[in-house]
Amino acid sequence: MPRREARLPMNVPGLARLAHPILMSALVVFAMGACSRLSFVRPDLNDFEYKQVAPDFQASDGDRGQSSSRALLASRQGQQALAEGRIDEAEDAARQALEFDDRSAPALTLMASIEARRGREASAGQYYRKAVDAYPRGTSFNNYGIWMCRQAGREGESLEWFNRALADPGYATPSFAMANAGACADKAGRAVEAGKYLDAALRIDPDNPVALGMMAERELRAGNAFQARAFSERRLSAAPADPHSLMLASQIERQLGDNAAADRYVQRLRAEFPAAMGSDTGESGTP
Repeated sequence: MPRREARLPMNVPGLARLAHPILMSALVVFAMGACSRLSFVRPDLNDFEYKQVAPDFQASDGDRGQSSSRALLASRQGQQALAEGRIDEAEDAARQALEFDDRSAPALTLMASIEARRGREASAGQYYRKAVDAYPRGTSFNNYGIWMCRQAGREGESLEWFNRALADPGYATPSFAMANAGACADKAGRAVEAGKYLDAALRIDPDNPVALGMMAERELRAGNAFQARAFSERRLSAAPADPHSLMLASQIERQLGDNAAADRYVQRLRAEFPAAMGSDTGESGTP
């Protein structure tokens, strides 16, 4: 099997490990969250995060180990509350976790996600950076890169953090760091790099919804509506739909002249995500 680092726009230390078929089988399901214009880039906050951090806590001894375990349990409870939209409860759990262990990476990441959900991006960035310092591994690097990509003018800087995630031999979801890097490179106007990252992500995981959605968007912008439709259909088959993927599908069908198909996607959007109807539904035919 060819070495994967040749597919990327720069040399990333340790990337050759991605060619190993055993590592490919370790990929986990991507967690879907609330939609935004950057819905294809999401924090890696779910089971993988905790599976990676928990062994460090469990291996500790004495009071430190007990505090870390309590912090982990509180963080899991807070994560569940956040997933169900109970933000205040999630914040209470995160702060309790940080009282147990102020260097708990799950708690710091959870607080970052809560602050971002509340629109406090500067505070979110501080928590993501603290998580990097507490747990300098692929998951934390990826999360911090996602946050940086959301900051206007810093999209290009985010690539360094995704590359750090890819250089971590223990990072279990490299295809998503690659897809996130591709999305952010595209946002930064670095189209060639974006294409290489996305191609690499799909070679490792052909069903990566982040990369598939981004490829659909890029093909539509390039005027290749049929190719965009193919990627969009694969995206919708790979993971549950979100508002952005449905809007994009509608825009693609409108571009192809199939107004009935476009309307069906708009109807799905209205039925499944009524709160998203304040944004472009795809009826204008532009992404």
